[in-house]
Amino acid sequence: MNPYRLYLVTDDQLELDTLTKVVSEAVHGGVTMVQVREKHGDVRAFIERAQAIKKLLQGTGVPLIINDRVDVALAIDAEGVHLGQSDMPATLARQLIGPDKLLGLSVETEQQLQEAQLLPVDYLGISAIFTTPTKTDLKKQWGIAGLRQAVAYSTLPLVAIGGINDTNLTDIVATGVDGIALVAAICQAHCPRIAAQDLLLKIAESRTI
Repeated sequence: MNPYRLYLVTDDQLELDTLTKVVSEAVHGGVTMVQVREKHGDVRAFIERAQAIKKLLQGTGVPLIINDRVDVALAIDAEGVHLGQSDMPATLARQLIGPDKLLGLSVETEQQLQEAQLLPVDYLGISAIFTTPTKTDLKKQWGIAGLRQAVAYSTLPLVAIGGINDTNLTDIVATGVDGIALVAAICQAHCPRIAAQDLLLKIAESRTI
């Protein structure tokens, strides 16, 4: 099974109780991977949140990915890390986490996409497909055409993120991208479980990924 198919990235604005409820609902709805994101710089709070989600995911088969922080991923023995361009270099992160953990990297330009093909990563996050309130330092909006070119070029699996919702999902899936990463479409949904189910159904109807 493709672990990237429906990739939940958590909303760091959520309180811990709300976060665990959202993730639990989303996993029951079928999300295939969960990335815990914490942008406030409080490492202790990050570890607490990550541990709570790890406990929740035990036995589900859904991998837990930690955003940015290799130290947090190692501290809680998460399944992997997702790095941004300003985070620890991917080669060093791979040395620290070992060969068996998942390592993802966000790419925001064509040059970064090209350079990433030679890095010891498992997948790339193509960011951002469309403008989104959760990403304020946007370098490029890939759009559907840009994503299609990235899919054709990359030898690594690609996960699309940024402004994705049920209105543009069909066009994104049609590019052949390996996965769809979402924040608001699940975290802010009235029922995250139903939102995840509906998104997976739409993905399946659009194209099997």
